[in-house]
Amino acid sequence: MVNDYILVVDDEQRMRKLIKDFLVAKGYSILEAADGEEALKVFEENKNHIVLILLDVMMPKLDGWSVLRQIRQTSKVPIIMLTARGEEQDELFGFELGVDEYISKPFSPKILVARVEAILKRTQNASNEVKDYGGIEVDREGRTVKVDGKPIELSLREYELLVYLLNNENIALSRDKILNNVWNYDYYGDSRTIDSHIKKIRHKLGKKGKYIKTMRGVGYKFEVK
Repeated sequence: MVNDYILVVDDEQRMRKLIKDFLVAKGYSILEAADGEEALKVFEENKNHIVLILLDVMMPKLDGWSVLRQIRQTSKVPIIMLTARGEEQDELFGFELGVDEYISKPFSPKILVARVEAILKRTQNASNEVKDYGGIEVDREGRTVKVDGKPIELSLREYELLVYLLNNENIALSRDKILNNVWNYDYYGDSRTIDSHIKKIRHKLGKKGKYIKTMRGVGYKFEVK
């Protein structure tokens, strides 16, 4: 991971140190920011070397949502939101904006590290493979998606959900099965999280969005017809 950094953004110095200590112990290099404005400045100066961002929601100057919106205008870097609020609506709001993971405080640093490692493993070890599904072209190595030759922007979670549907083409998948396989950990939120992601993916796929079928009482299925 030479020259690669994880950016830790939190206005609490103790929290930054706690996260940093655990990640450094695992061999990661860390950049820090104490507020939203500093976060954007650090990100802009190091955007080619930042592989993941841990972003607190409640901060002075600019809150986490504002930072997230600005970063998502130019980057698909994986982002884990840290918040003291565990409200379901907050979580759904975060996913709508392009959050890849969502962790409520207080949390176990070991669990946080495990999720960081899982995301980095998925994003950095993609297989070298390009496949076409009825005009939807997926480049596994570059983690990019094109629709009729035109690239579309997907968050990490949207990309993984789409790929999971594609890998199980013509198979009806329950929401529970999707949560277990795409979210990759015990998720206790509402299944509307999936519905929210599917809605965004369909919109981004345009006319090809119709390939994602809603299976009433079950979940979803990708089918080219």
